[in-house]
Amino acid sequence: MTVGIIDFGVGNLGSVFRALELVGQKAKIIQKPSELESVTKVILPGVGNFTDCITLLDKSGWSDSLNKNVLDFGLPMLGICVGMQLLAEYGHEGSLDEEHTPGLGFISGYVQSLKDLGCKERVPHMGWNSIVPITDSALFQNIPSNTDFYFVHSYAFVPKYEDSVQAITNYGVEIVAGVQKENIFGTQFHPEKSSKAGLTVIKNFLDCS
Repeated sequence: MTVGIIDFGVGNLGSVFRALELVGQKAKIIQKPSELESVTKVILPGVGNFTDCITLLDKSGWSDSLNKNVLDFGLPMLGICVGMQLLAEYGHEGSLDEEHTPGLGFISGYVQSLKDLGCKERVPHMGWNSIVPITDSALFQNIPSNTDFYFVHSYAFVPKYEDSVQAITNYGVEIVAGVQKENIFGTQFHPEKSSKAGLTVIKNFLDCS
C-alpha cells in the first residue's frame, strides 16, 4: 500500500509524512493530479483559508481528479483540518459578505465560523481539546472518550446528516471533530500533531477498507 499526500501549495506535508513513517507506512508527496492513480489511499492536509484552498485545488486540476478517483473509483481519502472542511458542499471563510464558496461536495454540509455557531471562547480555537467518538466509528477505534487532540481552527464543518459525524468536541459550542461517508474521512484536529492518539487515528484510516 502507498499513501499519497497531496501537495497543492498548503498543508503540513512534512509532519504528515513523518507520522506515516512512524506507523510504518510507505508514503509519498504527490504534486500532480494524475499521481492519484498510483496510490492506494490519499491524505489532503490543509491550513489557512477555505476559499483560497479550494481555489488552488480547482485551478490545478486536483478537484476534478479527486472527483474521479475518490467518488467514482472509491479511493479512500482523509482530509485534515481545512482538508476536512473542503469536503463540504460550501464554506463561508474567505467569501465576500454573505456569499459562500463551493467546496468539493463529498459530504453534505457547510463550513461556518465558530463565532457564528455561537462560540463565546477565544477564536481561533488553538490547543488540546478532548473528543467524544461515535461508538462504532472505524476512524476512532481504540480511542477512549475524552482523549485529547490538537486543534487549530476558526471555522467548523456542520454536516447535514448525523450519520456523517464520527466524533465531536466542545469549545463553548459543540464542534464536529471527525466525519465519514463511505470511503471519505475527515478530522478537524491534526492527528499528525496529536501524539500517540493521533497516530492511532492515522493507523485506523490505513486499516479501513
